[in-house]
Amino acid sequence: MPNGILLALIAYASYSCSDAVIKSLGGQFTVFEIGFFTTLFAGCFLFFTRPAGERWRDFWRTRRPWAVQARAWAGIASGVLSVYAFTTIPLAEVYALIFLAPLFVTILSTVILKEKVGPWRWLAVVAGFAGVMLVVRPGFRELHLGHLAAFAIAFLAATSVILMRSLAQQEKRTTMLGVLIGYGLVFNGLGAAATSFTVPDAKQLVWLVMAGAFTACGQLLQLLAAKYAPANRIAPTHYSQIVWAVVLGSLFFQEYPDMLTLVGLAVLGASGLLTMVREEVRLGTVRWNPFARTRL
Repeated sequence: MPNGILLALIAYASYSCSDAVIKSLGGQFTVFEIGFFTTLFAGCFLFFTRPAGERWRDFWRTRRPWAVQARAWAGIASGVLSVYAFTTIPLAEVYALIFLAPLFVTILSTVILKEKVGPWRWLAVVAGFAGVMLVVRPGFRELHLGHLAAFAIAFLAATSVILMRSLAQQEKRTTMLGVLIGYGLVFNGLGAAATSFTVPDAKQLVWLVMAGAFTACGQLLQLLAAKYAPANRIAPTHYSQIVWAVVLGSLFFQEYPDMLTLVGLAVLGASGLLTMVREEVRLGTVRWNPFARTRL
């Protein structure tokens, strides 16, 4: 197995572990406090991943400040909503709804970027929504606010990707990441202070550090993976999180998916892969890369 793909698989395993740790903290802290500490500790680790030729103190220098801030706020909102979703509904159902993001990118790209979308990609959109319906089964199973939160995350992630497309050639990575971390700390910090702030004990602090460390590890490994493999080879590894959702949910949270859920997850994964294949056929590359995480 090529080094880049292996690193990408480990990166998404790290992200999934972070999400599982966050889920385990549900009920002990507010979503804002979990978001604050996760962002804080992830930021501490990510401080050492500065690209060559960039300086953290220049993160506030932007060429398109409104677009950068819009992308940051989309990331912050999806981060808060993800904490809520992971702590209220099963992991597999959260991932199923979040994986609607590439399908939303297809839809938004036709509206905002005026891209032409062929029948195969529209088929992938329909199949993806069908897969989610098999997992969530509205009308047959009780829906919670966590499902709505996860659905909103997918839309916000797609919005972030569209913004990142337009910013990628103009803004530095330290700018994109620095603004996201800075705003995340302020927003979650104010939210935690205004609600019910709980001082974590030693054990809880360890878990919070682990959540941030897993996130930072995933970010670092995805950067390393990009050096060893092209985006069109790395991108499909994103869907390994479907497997991790089933494994971690079963092992630690007694969340055992039934056959319809497994079929729905498989259909959703296939629709996402079809979207990327058609993108590569059309452009010769994968321009939307689900490997790019849009939240901390």
